[in-house]
Order: sequence, then C-alpha cells, then structure tokens
Amino acid sequence: MSTPKVALVTGSNKGIGFAVVRALCLHFTGDVYLSARDVGRGTAAVESLRTEGLNPFFQQLDITDPVSVRAARDFFKDKYGGLDVLINNAGIAFKVADTTPFGIQAEVTLKTNFFATRDMCNEFIPIIKPVGRVVNVSSVMSSIALKQCSPELQARFRSDDITEEELVGLMERFVQEAQRGVHTQTGWPNTAYGVSKIGVTVLSRIQAWRLQKERPVDQILLNPCCPGWVRTDMAGPRATKSPDEGAVTPVYLALLPAGAEEPHGQFVSEKQVQAW
Repeated sequence: MSTPKVALVTGSNKGIGFAVVRALCLHFTGDVYLSARDVGRGTAAVESLRTEGLNPFFQQLDITDPVSVRAARDFFKDKYGGLDVLINNAGIAFKVADTTPFGIQAEVTLKTNFFATRDMCNEFIPIIKPVGRVVNVSSVMSSIALKQCSPELQARFRSDDITEEELVGLMERFVQEAQRGVHTQTGWPNTAYGVSKIGVTVLSRIQAWRLQKERPVDQILLNPCCPGWVRTDMAGPRATKSPDEGAVTPVYLALLPAGAEEPHGQFVSEKQVQAW
C-alpha cells in the first residue's frame, strides 16, 4: 500500500483557508487536512464541507504554540512520511478602528503572521516530500508597505543576500521601535500587518533559495502569494472577492504540476509573478 499524498492548510476553519480546503478537496488527489486552533470550530468546519460531499480531515494546530506545531509535524511524519502540500494561511489583522496601542498591535501581529509562520516553515519544510509545494499566504500589503519603508530598509528587503537571521532581527527591531513609538522616524511604515507580510514575503524568498541550494533534486516549489481583497472576518464585507475567488492563487501554486520549475521564491498575485 503506497501512502496517499497529503495537504495541510493552516488557519482553515473559515475565510480563505476554508475555501482553499474546499478547492483542494475537489482538485488535489490525496488527503486534505483542515486545521484550526479550536477543535470545536475546526470539526464544525469539516462537518460543513462533508455536507457538500467533500471529505477533509481535521488536525488541531495553533501555529503560535510550538508544542502544537511539533505534534502536528510528528503526526504527518508518522502517518504519511511527510507532507506534499503545505499552505501557511493562518494570520491575523487588527481592524483600522482598533484602539489597541500600536506597539501591542505590532507585537501581536508579528507574533502570528511572521514568527509563527517562520516556526511552521522551520518545522515542516524538512518533512516536505520531493515535488512538494509550500505556499505562504502573504498580501499585496507587503508590496505597499515595502514602498513606504526607508530606502535602506527597502534595499535589504529586496536584496538577494539577506539571511533569515537578518530578517528576524529586522522584524524584532520593528516591534521594539513600534513599542517605543519611534518606528516611523526609523524608516518603517505605520502598518503592523504590512510589515508582518513583508516578513512573510522575504522569508519565502530566503527559504526558496535555501531549498534550491540544499535540496536541488527534490523539485520543491515555495512561493508567497496575495489572495486579493477577500470578504472575510479580517477584511470585512466590502472586499471585492469571495473566499472561493481568494483561494484561486494559493490553490494554483499548491497544484503546480510535477516538473514545473517556476515560480519559485516569487511573489504571486492573480496567478502572475509580481515584481518585488
């Protein structure tokens, strides 16, 4: 008995992640795992897809909890020998009108969107199987925020020699400077969400380079993408896309055919590579 292929989508009990699971159930030949922090909400989401005739599985996963991340990694390693598709979708954003102090918004947003996504990648990329696909859901806000950074920061975030350690240091610096209320003076934009997604996009570039160097024969493709402006709890009801429309680009990248060599380490929106 050969092991079936397997895909995991983080933060997928609602919104874009839920729509991605639905699309993978329809188009991916293998087992598809919906994951959520909360078991009740996650199993309810799985049941809802089952009423549509689809058959996802559930895995509890809180990307901000290293114990939960490692337990999930071990589960996929033991049951499937690894993972074929990983879509890092989990993320948070404060509403524009939120009165939480900006320093706290910066710390909380980067903890989930950047640092926890990085932990997921560092635990899961080693178990991605040959010809595997990794999709990190970023945002067009990463490009917008990048243009609002100082020329020095832009140069580092666009450079081909930035290391993961340097990137982590820059993300930590943003949080510290936001907490001190000096981030705009030191060259940062006034958006914690935008900076967190700069982190995701640049991290993806770094990880793609590393895969090319360390596992060149495995043909793994890893890309950050923008799903677009999607009607979710996060983006609100006025957004232009439905969740199913928002799922199109992440699913396209997850299902890139065997033998494809690109995109890899590219920022993709509307299924097209975007300049970074």
